Formats: sequence, C-alpha cells, structure tokens
Amino acid sequence: MDIGVHSDKKPQGFKDLLVWQRGMELAKSIYRITQKFPPEEKFGLVSQMRRCAVSIPSNIAEGQARHTTGEFIQFISHAEGSLAELYTQPRLALELGFFPETEAAVCFGIIEELRRMLNALRRKLATRH
Repeated sequence: MDIGVHSDKKPQGFKDLLVWQRGMELAKSIYRITQKFPPEEKFGLVSQMRRCAVSIPSNIAEGQARHTTGEFIQFISHAEGSLAELYTQPRLALELGFFPETEAAVCFGIIEELRRMLNALRRKLATRH
C-alpha cells in the first residue's frame, strides 16, 4: 500500500504524505455532501461529520509534526477513531435519505482506502519504533 509520497524522495512534511492528501480529499467531499443536508441537521449530523472529516488529516499532520514515532502512532490512532466515526455518520445519513447512494459509495470508498492507508502507516511506523 502506497502511503508515502508521489516520488521516491522521503517525505519532508505531512503535506507530502499521500494519506494526508487523501484525508483532505475526504474532508472536502464531506463538506460538499453535507451542504445538501436538511437545514435542521446543521448542528446535528452536518456538524459531527465535518468535525470528524477535518480531524482525520489534522491528526495526521499533528502527529507527523511531533517528530517522534510514538506520538505519530498515537495521532494515527486518533485519525483511525475519527474515521470509524465518519463511517457511521454517513451510513445513518444515507439511511435517513439525506444523500443519494451514488455519493455514499464514493464517500465509503475513500473511507475504506484511508482506513487501509492509516493501518499500513501505523504498522510501518511500529516496526521502526
């Protein structure tokens, strides 16, 4: 699983990590999807889903910036927790009819890809720790 950078060079910062870049794509996708939710969900599912979506790349960035492997692993774990929450919330929104199945499929595809990427990154870091 490719979790590193777009080239053969070592990542210089979190912005070079493909897992962070995909996390940003997911966050933007969640923002676009939730714009269509009913107005009464602004402080419910919309707020919760956006908070979780932003938390994923934020935790990756903060963990990488800490410069210790143990802390990075801990923040990856936080990102994985937010990702698990974010799987649950769009599932509920889908069942409530807040967005179409086609958009949900794209969302769940990115979530699953990120889950695998975060898991692989955590395992890779743990072998160096």
